[in-house]
Amino acid sequence: MKLTGSLAFALIALVGTAAHSQTVNVKIGVMSDMSGLYADLGGPGSVAAAKMAIEDFNPAAHGMNVEMVTGDMLNKPDVGANLARQWYDSGVDMIVDVPNSGVALAVNEVAREKNKALLLSGPASSDLTGAKCSPDTIHWTYDTWMLANGTGKALVKTGGDTWFFVTADYAFGHALERDTTAVVQANGGKVLGSVNVPLNTQDFSSYLLQAQASKAKIIGLANAGGDTINSIKQGAEFGITAGGQHFAGLLVFISDVNSLGLKTAQGLVLTATWYWDMNDANRAWTKRWQAQIPGKFPTMVQAGVYSATLHYLKAVAALKSSSDGKAVVTKMKEMPTDDPLFGKGSVRADGRKIHPAYLFEVKKPEESKYPGDYYALRATIPAEEAFRPIKDDNCPMITN
Repeated sequence: MKLTGSLAFALIALVGTAAHSQTVNVKIGVMSDMSGLYADLGGPGSVAAAKMAIEDFNPAAHGMNVEMVTGDMLNKPDVGANLARQWYDSGVDMIVDVPNSGVALAVNEVAREKNKALLLSGPASSDLTGAKCSPDTIHWTYDTWMLANGTGKALVKTGGDTWFFVTADYAFGHALERDTTAVVQANGGKVLGSVNVPLNTQDFSSYLLQAQASKAKIIGLANAGGDTINSIKQGAEFGITAGGQHFAGLLVFISDVNSLGLKTAQGLVLTATWYWDMNDANRAWTKRWQAQIPGKFPTMVQAGVYSATLHYLKAVAALKSSSDGKAVVTKMKEMPTDDPLFGKGSVRADGRKIHPAYLFEVKKPEESKYPGDYYALRATIPAEEAFRPIKDDNCPMITN
């Protein structure tokens, strides 16, 4: 059975006139959730972002041919691992996105086995640069440690010192609850309980009633995408916020806010590494992206796909080869990162891409002046503070 449902996208390089010139062929696979609960935060928008990165890199000017294929991992680790193996065996040099931590951890092992590059923008688990770090993998956009130390710390310090977690029952949710629990406790707070919820649950009533009964000041939503949307909508129906408890959306995307509407989402505090309306460069890129994905606003995951793909192509151009995944990833670590969306940054030895993070609050409806004007900036977290210190990683590649 063919799992890719793939779309081919080729940019054919114009080979120079010199007889000795040799074209470097590169094949990129965008693996995402194309139609499920994470499709709006990755999916077709990630495909559009990767296309834009290839176009902006201009392969022809670097003596390169770049082909792109896309596939749906269906949020199932076995499907993602099988698709990755099929792709790598058929000439794909790099896979990007993978917005599901369980799938990402499975694909991470395949990439290591095949010595092929894996650039993760969508998944969150900080284990990807911790115990499961790999010389072939870079974790690009955000992670659970960053989310916990942004949103979690901010809420505890402003009085949200008792927590109950509603947790997606797979690798991502467990990592986010773990990392946030550590932050809550380190800052003097208490965790009163938690409940695990199957991925893509439609009815959250029994789980939310448990959270409500806990009397915790903060109900920490260790979930994402459609699960976050359903949690908050149904929580409003139960009168949870009206009763004095508050939701902490530990991973909230602009696509979630768009679905919820400002009336429901107002006041949510969230941490992100990119927002479409922060500066002129982001707004200009968003306008181009919206030509392919009309009526929506890009997420940090989609921006990360663009940034990661662009840096990967620069490293391949420097090496004049894409065949050795570890060599390309090593070159990506050696080269400073610099692109229109995330600015200047770096990739650490553990595979963690480093850049600032931002603490936002969702605006009230009357504060929003135009479509997509959703966030007010509360704080900037410097790059050197935004992610877990490398000494605390437990990454086998790092000797402290």
